[in-house]
Amino acid sequence: MSSLQEELEIEVVGRGPDWLFVRIRPDEHRLDDLADRLWTLLNKHFIYRLVLEMDEVDFLPSLLMGQLVVLHKRVLQHEGALRLCGLSPSCTDALHFCRLDRALPSFRCREDAVLGNSIVKPR
Repeated sequence: MSSLQEELEIEVVGRGPDWLFVRIRPDEHRLDDLADRLWTLLNKHFIYRLVLEMDEVDFLPSLLMGQLVVLHKRVLQHEGALRLCGLSPSCTDALHFCRLDRALPSFRCREDAVLGNSIVKPR
């Protein structure tokens, strides 16, 4: 993992045709510019379709949700896509409660996210 990725607390875990796969490990003290950091990474790879693997995220604070919305808007301006995968049931419920589950669809795994199959529904 490069020093840039360590600083961002993100890890590029794969790249597919027109997709970048990134695992995030949020740190409450570094969430305020997460959208900018991920946007920089997308620009670096010249890809605007992103799957965020969020298996290690146990809680979705409002600041993190806000950063995901900011990133989602930027990605859409470049005709890209932002999809989430691996969210816990409580995180899926939080997105639904905030009415963000349509804008930020959540999938069981990376493959489902790319194909747009089997969106995870709240409990």
